[in-house]
Amino acid sequence: MSINPDQKLNHKLFDKTMEVASMRRGFGDGLVQAGAADKNVVALCADLTESLHMQDFKTKYANRFIEIGVAEQNLVTVASGMAAMGKIPFAGSYAVFSPGRNWEQIRTTICLNNVPVKIVGSHVGVSVGPDGASHQALEDIAIMRALPNMVVLSPCDSIEARKATIAAAKNGKPTYIRLTRDKTPVITSDHTPFEIGKAAIVFKSAQSKFDIGIIATGHLLYRAMLAAKLLEKDGKSVIVMNLATIKPLDEHAIIRLAQETGAIVTVEEHQITGGMGSAVAECLVKNYAVPIEFIGVKDQFGQSGTSEELLAHYGMTEKDIYAAAHKVMLRK
Repeated sequence: MSINPDQKLNHKLFDKTMEVASMRRGFGDGLVQAGAADKNVVALCADLTESLHMQDFKTKYANRFIEIGVAEQNLVTVASGMAAMGKIPFAGSYAVFSPGRNWEQIRTTICLNNVPVKIVGSHVGVSVGPDGASHQALEDIAIMRALPNMVVLSPCDSIEARKATIAAAKNGKPTYIRLTRDKTPVITSDHTPFEIGKAAIVFKSAQSKFDIGIIATGHLLYRAMLAAKLLEKDGKSVIVMNLATIKPLDEHAIIRLAQETGAIVTVEEHQITGGMGSAVAECLVKNYAVPIEFIGVKDQFGQSGTSEELLAHYGMTEKDIYAAAHKVMLRK
């Protein structure tokens, strides 16, 4: 195995006893911790308090919680006003509704004024499953990273979601945090470093020369690491990067990875157009161009099905990442 020891990842990684947990639970825990650390932290929700695991904050800090109801445009506009008065609002909903439904209000009242509202979008990607296309946010990275002043975070698991929430409370910037619905493998540990704007190498083969670099974001990082194991069985040397911050992009780390490997695969549960892979490509085309393959949704809407069925149908499993790696290595 080639797990980076500096990252202090879950010691059960790849074991059958490896834990799974909800990113939404991690966010809820982080919100309570952020609220305990700073009395200016407040929370608002659009009638999804339990679904987003905001109920513990509501119970503990009832006078700092507002149930807006099914009114997502009001959700972020009220939050922007509270931020202008010195509060640190966390506004939660499903991502198809926030930022999907209220993007203009986010743009005008939050980003234009550069106030520190934290927009939390849950149920991203096709792994939402049976809820179907109407509830599967596949465009949220694209619309949020295009906004000036907006920070975009995509944690890989529940622990990183908690850390991202706590860090976002302190960064003084408009921030978007995207969360999956289902429980996902717990890749990191309480001791794993996390810093907004910093990419992390989680897997690195022992060789001094490398065949392929894989950049993954969100819970598909685990699939990328499984693909790296398959590639090592083929005698390929692999580096896997966790890109939990999509904006601001850690360009230095991405350029260095491209220089070390000469070929890149990007992995995200999002439309390929405008997503994390697009951000990586924008960075490399002007700094150090290498062949790239993109794993993600290819200009389609989602549909109903189980998470596993949909990830396979849209080509986002470890087998798809493995195949993309072999394809791009031929272009070096």
